[in-house]
Amino acid sequence: MMDSRVKDFLRIGIFYDGYYFYKVSNYYKYEHERKSRISITGLHEFIRHEIAGLTGIKDKRFCQIIDAHYFKGRPYARDLGEKVQSERVFDDILMRENIVSHYLPLRYNGDSSSMQEKGIDVWLALEAYELAIYKKFDILVLVAGDGDYVPLVRKLTTLGTQVMLISWDFSYYNENGVITETKTSRQLLEEVFYPISMHEYINNNDNEIIDNLFVLEKPIAAPRIIPKNDQQKTASENTDEEQYSTICSLRDGFGFIRDDRNNNIFFHYSTLTNIDFDELTTGMKVKYYTEGDAERSKKEEAPRYRACKVTVMDE
Repeated sequence: MMDSRVKDFLRIGIFYDGYYFYKVSNYYKYEHERKSRISITGLHEFIRHEIAGLTGIKDKRFCQIIDAHYFKGRPYARDLGEKVQSERVFDDILMRENIVSHYLPLRYNGDSSSMQEKGIDVWLALEAYELAIYKKFDILVLVAGDGDYVPLVRKLTTLGTQVMLISWDFSYYNENGVITETKTSRQLLEEVFYPISMHEYINNNDNEIIDNLFVLEKPIAAPRIIPKNDQQKTASENTDEEQYSTICSLRDGFGFIRDDRNNNIFFHYSTLTNIDFDELTTGMKVKYYTEGDAERSKKEEAPRYRACKVTVMDE
């Protein structure tokens, strides 16, 4: 029986590794048969339900989330373009769930042209440990999968705070035909008091609690079509030259850009630079670069291309 510091209810704190949760949500939206993002509201209800069951509490009302925090790196507003709107919408979701957001600017990693998170895991660990002392969590829920959080779990254990780990293992073929895999650190799983493998719960159960883990999708708005003669350029095979065209079709996590020379150009949701895939509509003007598609070229025995660094343009 748990020796609760507050006898009338369990005090729960939740801490999100934001980039990890973003990857998980994208997987269920674009790669998994569910084709829907993870619902934060549903996840919090799932957590309360699980804790009630694991601790022998008959009524989940006695399992209260008293604090929740979300940590993620993100670009400066000037670099987000139209994606500012989707970032603001997600911030509104966090506020509605009383989740405190913590952001650090993405930074370039050495000579790399890509921006990466730096210091988010350290910041999360420091805040989690300090708040566990100050707010006296009975259970701290960590939504993450990185082994870097093992020292945090050990320090929390010394405080008498039990840790629940919410994690997912999954894999899929990316736009290059290469398997992309996300696996939870085995050491992290062994250190926590309550390891919860969410992929197993979702795949092996079919009930209301699992269904509520996913966002109810809204009907897609009618697309706005931009006339073909309004395009500024047609694409060419030159990978060094910026191209201009419009989106001609959208599927689950990928689409095609109009290009009469190359029988339209494929693009993947991960190549978008300034907007979320869910906000795209056919007819949107985009600028992009092209690169060789080795997999299709080999299969079709002819040069094939795909788009990269796809940016939606202002009207």
